[in-house]
Amino acid sequence: MRSSIAPGPWRAGAAASVPGLRALLLGLWLFGLAQAVPAQETSPAFSDPRTATTAYEQALRLVAEGRRDEARVRLDQALREHPRNPQLRFLYGVVLAEARRTEDAIAVFEQLTQDYPELPEPYNNLAVMFAARGELERARAALESAVRALPGYALAHENLGDVHLRLAVRAWERAASLDPTGSASGERLSLARALVARIEAQAPPR
Repeated sequence: MRSSIAPGPWRAGAAASVPGLRALLLGLWLFGLAQAVPAQETSPAFSDPRTATTAYEQALRLVAEGRRDEARVRLDQALREHPRNPQLRFLYGVVLAEARRTEDAIAVFEQLTQDYPELPEPYNNLAVMFAARGELERARAALESAVRALPGYALAHENLGDVHLRLAVRAWERAASLDPTGSASGERLSLARALVARIEAQAPPR
């Protein structure tokens, strides 16, 4: 699965911890930002939105350079001034996820789905982390929410296919354990496992 730094037109990033399932890890938030940011966030009386954009770009550059601790510090500073800015919060969640602070990253993305349910990318990143922990039903539900939010979100559809495949493997494994002589489920399980192996072999290295 793939996760993301930002919604909208993006560049594909590194592979997530589940081969084949991807999160967006590099990109520019060019879609839906005007609708996503509350009016008070863009009001000069609240804070200068240009400072949030500058902080985001600085943190994004630090992430790209592999300086994730510095990026997290920069985001901490920026979020004190712009606590509801979805770009900053999203990137903060990505930095936490890459630092293996999974629970903290999940909390960030879950709060984003509550505050901005129209944005599909936080659901996608949640699904990546759920799948990595073997929580396939939660991953499926998150991806279905991503698709509802943006039916044309190809990455979520791709990840959903991977999750359904892994759920099928799990179901056929259960069937085989209950009926070891059942040839149909055994054949399907073999085919599904072979497909999973091919997907994993094609996944980029981390």
